[in-house]
Amino acid sequence: MYGKSRKYTGFLIAEITVAMAVLGIILAGLALTLNGMARFNHYQLTRQRCLAAAQAELDSIAATGKPISKADFKRLWQTLSVAVYTSKGIGQWQGMELVRITTTGKSFNKQVKVEQYRYLLP
Repeated sequence: MYGKSRKYTGFLIAEITVAMAVLGIILAGLALTLNGMARFNHYQLTRQRCLAAAQAELDSIAATGKPISKADFKRLWQTLSVAVYTSKGIGQWQGMELVRITTTGKSFNKQVKVEQYRYLLP
């Protein structure tokens, strides 16, 4: 049927070129995906740190009546800042104090802000 074998010159180079292009596209997509996941994980870590700091502030105020000292806060959470606001309770919470804690941090270009509230007896 086919008495002679044909030689395809240059076919192997074309195959390798296409394979390299496909692998390059796959690796570029993987790199973008990993970068996006790293940014997402860093944002979630910063958010978790903000939550922990706010909860610690609320617990300190509930237990001792005063927030964590600024020196201790900076030692524990170097990259975060905290603000404590108090106001008198109204309505059914009259006679209590509303304590609002706002912690902020930075994750890449995003600002992470967490607020927690608690009513406490004065």
